[in-house]
Amino acid sequence: MTLNLILFTINIKKRELSIEEELHNQMVERHMEEHKARQASILRQV
Repeated sequence: MTLNLILFTINIKKRELSIEEELHNQMVERHMEEHKARQASILRQV
């Protein structure tokens, strides 16, 4: 995306993630899903 403002041009582009960042994000997502599943099973027992 490019915005032209008077004398300034601003370019915005998505930053690419490193392999380590992507692995970390996947691990966090997996832990969140496990936590949600655990919460749901506890609520079903109540």
